[in-house]
Amino acid sequence: MKRANPNNIRNIVKILADDIGPRPISRPERLVLARDFIADYFQGLHMSVSFQPVYYKGKEYHNVLASIDDTSPLERNERQILVVGAHYDTVSSTPGADDNASGIAGLLETATILRPFCPDNVIFAAFCMEEPPVFRTKKMGSYHYAKHLKQIGQKLVGMICLEMLGYFSDREGSQKYPFPLMSRIYPKRGNFIAIVGNVKAKPFTMTLAKSFSSHTPIKVETLNAPAFMIGIDFSDHWAFQKLGYQAVMVTDTAFYRNPNYHRPTDVPSTLDYDRAAQVVDGLAGAISDICRPRL
Repeated sequence: MKRANPNNIRNIVKILADDIGPRPISRPERLVLARDFIADYFQGLHMSVSFQPVYYKGKEYHNVLASIDDTSPLERNERQILVVGAHYDTVSSTPGADDNASGIAGLLETATILRPFCPDNVIFAAFCMEEPPVFRTKKMGSYHYAKHLKQIGQKLVGMICLEMLGYFSDREGSQKYPFPLMSRIYPKRGNFIAIVGNVKAKPFTMTLAKSFSSHTPIKVETLNAPAFMIGIDFSDHWAFQKLGYQAVMVTDTAFYRNPNYHRPTDVPSTLDYDRAAQVVDGLAGAISDICRPRL
């Protein structure tokens, strides 16, 4: 399997964060630009692409769904599917290089690596709305897709949410936690990637983390905890958890590490693209491992 290309990841982040800029729900024309860029990217990989309409306050937005199968990613698959997703919107105050252009870049680069031999039970999903005012509500793009899967009786291997993959720091004390005592267990330097989920998702978390670690030199930390752990469900995996699916988030830990979170300073120059590529290497390898027995 080929390795992730840091320059590819950098270029995708720059297109979303610099060329398009802030992508809030209040700027639907920018979400259209991001949507079309993502769809064109998948189509350039010769993948099957579908737009799933999501309506909010009289306006139509779209999830972008892609697979290598000729059938629509919105149709029922007789096998269990694995959903890998990331949101492409931002809050209004930021160009969103880390949050979440880095997640979309990870999604697209993972698809690029896996495309030559990707099984047809992997769905790549770019979600249109995750940020406020729809954050952690049934209005989220990811909730619409998860609900659709539930309604058609689709079974899932699991869901992997990519939420901020690009900010790393080797400085002592750069990593924070919701509870101070956690720093006695987890690293004090923000130079690792985290895989987190609720208690129900622990088996999937452990399977993913073990495989992930075998494909990349970057350190992986895991956490499965109840919802009172602040941040444990702060992304699109929340929607899948609510509908009974095993779902986890792969993340650089967001505001527990990145001082640019939801600020104008969340720009492409602040990210570490070599380490982001290592995250993609781990992710692509893990997806291949998890899906191989089902081929």
